[in-house]
Amino acid sequence: MTVELERPTAHQQTRARYPDQEGYVERDGVQLFYEVYGEGEPTVFLLPTWSIIHSRHWKMQIPYLARHCRVLTFDGRGNGRSDRPPEPDAYREEEFAADALAVMDATATERAVLVSLSRGAERSLLLAANHPKRIDKMVFIAPALPLPPATPRLKAMQEFSEPREEYVGWNKWNRHYWIEHYEDFLEFFFSQCFTEPHSTKQREDAVGWGLETDAETLVATQLAPRLQDEESVRELLARIHCPVLVIHGSDDGVRPWASGARLAELANGALTILDGSGHLPHARDPVKVNLLLRDFIEPAPPPRRWVRGKSRRKRALFISSPIGLGHAQRDAAIADELRKLHPDLEIDWLAQHPVTAVLEARGEQIHPASAFLANESRHIESESAEHDLHCFQAIRRMDEILLSNFMVFHDLVRDEQYDLWIGDEAWELDYYLHENPEEKRTPYAWLTDFVGWLPMPDGGDHEAFLTGDYNEEMIEHIARFPRLRDQAVFVGNPEDIVPERFAPHLPEIREWTEQHYGFAGYITGFDPAEFADRPALRDELGYREDEQVCIVTVGGSGVGGDLLRRVIAAFPAAKELVPALRMIVVAGPRIDPATLPAHEGLEVRAYVHQLYRHLAACDLAVVQGGLTTSMELTANRRPFLYFPLRHHFEQNFHVRHRLARYEAGRCMDYDAATPDTIAAAIAETIGQEVDYRPVESDGAARAAALIAPLLEEGKGRTPRAPRPRRTQAAT
Repeated sequence: MTVELERPTAHQQTRARYPDQEGYVERDGVQLFYEVYGEGEPTVFLLPTWSIIHSRHWKMQIPYLARHCRVLTFDGRGNGRSDRPPEPDAYREEEFAADALAVMDATATERAVLVSLSRGAERSLLLAANHPKRIDKMVFIAPALPLPPATPRLKAMQEFSEPREEYVGWNKWNRHYWIEHYEDFLEFFFSQCFTEPHSTKQREDAVGWGLETDAETLVATQLAPRLQDEESVRELLARIHCPVLVIHGSDDGVRPWASGARLAELANGALTILDGSGHLPHARDPVKVNLLLRDFIEPAPPPRRWVRGKSRRKRALFISSPIGLGHAQRDAAIADELRKLHPDLEIDWLAQHPVTAVLEARGEQIHPASAFLANESRHIESESAEHDLHCFQAIRRMDEILLSNFMVFHDLVRDEQYDLWIGDEAWELDYYLHENPEEKRTPYAWLTDFVGWLPMPDGGDHEAFLTGDYNEEMIEHIARFPRLRDQAVFVGNPEDIVPERFAPHLPEIREWTEQHYGFAGYITGFDPAEFADRPALRDELGYREDEQVCIVTVGGSGVGGDLLRRVIAAFPAAKELVPALRMIVVAGPRIDPATLPAHEGLEVRAYVHQLYRHLAACDLAVVQGGLTTSMELTANRRPFLYFPLRHHFEQNFHVRHRLARYEAGRCMDYDAATPDTIAAAIAETIGQEVDYRPVESDGAARAAALIAPLLEEGKGRTPRAPRPRRTQAAT
């Protein structure tokens, strides 16, 4: 029986891609939840592994594979949205294989490529041996089969039901310990799965998935009968004749790589050893695993067109962060300056909404591959509460979106030739290039306006550890591959960098940044001198001399709706205090103006092109704590109130430090700011004369001057791709 489901209205974590079809199939009284992504041939069937985790462990593979073929997954019995029968016999491998066949039938899947992880190997063998005509190929990742050599876990498995005097190391593989200390066992087990440094997010995910089932269910899975020796594996392989690929990490703390090598040998399959990887490389090294899967399952077709080197125009690919609109404006300004230095330069943009709104208005060329990008702004909005956005954690939880978007970038630059890549806070590009340096094919420039993840005080020691770990990994990346970034540009000056350390045991942020970055100064994208005649600008924009104009805006991400409502509530009281007040609320491209309250005399507008010109003309602005808008106001020497988002480390530390250096703006506490408080602050601040430090107007030209040499012959420092290691075909 198959039951179709409606799409849930809320999700625990924003996905890079949601299923095209989902439902339940019932077999022998057990309901099994499945999902289908994409269409076409072949179908890739990502099988369930041990019931300690559910099908979300494939989250880094699904979006990429589903762009190229059809993908099928289901939650194995015992976890996720499938049933949890109590008896051990319900978890025999034959039951899992029969479940997989039932899911194939329910989804009209005639044939599939099987991809299994760890304990999923045995059910994969059973399915292929008993139904060979329905299986095209098989991939085994870290297969858990009774093949040599033995492991420390083997003795623990044999003594699983016996109580121990001491529970340390693999002695925690014990039913009594699971029942009494289930979460601690999960922490231990996944520490053995992820032996790679800096795997905090992957461990966190896995422990969370493990907590979605219970110790009693896990005990039942362990008591179920399984294959016992190599001969039983041989018997199944004798009935399987399709191509086989085995992927195994050399640092697997659960199953030794030699065991995977033995399977590849017995199956006459191909073997790839991932040096330095652990038991779950598809989660920790997803780029490499995705490419191995793609090349084995459905190799990319050759490009339809090739252009001789001497016939090529100079081309740059610009990847601009979509979190806020500030990146788009400064990146467009840099692009203009690059074209002055290289008039023949053609620039493609890999971008998404709302950045594309700015670029399209300028007539920039958006690459069609942008349509495949998973929306980062939507994820950021889903992470926000009332004027609250834990920026660091939100970006951590955006991992599958970032990986999916890197894979879009990868496919694009594999098929098309560029002379330069530019990434403005394109976190996915910078991180995964450092994790996979062999994928760098051309000169690469990196831009950012802050350096260093910082913990919020109420995050305690754990958040301080996490931010320090992220910083340490970044520092190690740069130290190991110093030439991967051909040019790193800080959008600002050394004095704008916070006087903090990356962590107590790590360098000072400013000192390290000065060693590894060039400095462009701030980039506004305009020259404040253009607005020296404010009366003429006000007249052009429709603002009268006898009114005091207050612009309220919160940027392009859609997070600031609560602040807009709070300021709108202050409008009547502010109007009484300032009779000449004209308040204009700019909702931005991701907030529907119709959802905001209305007051007589209050103007609410949607996206405003060239908002910086209106900010230059205003008598006061009320803004969030974002860098772009506040620095535009600083450059134009306009008074403003700014409200940093709670838990937004960049706004509370990096931006606030920079504004304090410029002696700009009045910082407001959202929690303490009632409508009356805001009205009073508006009355006190509107029209004030200010004496900010001046902001340079040539930042875009300085950034372009740092980047432009990379377009000259021989100026890039693209590293030679290393030769593949320990990749072999077993015969």
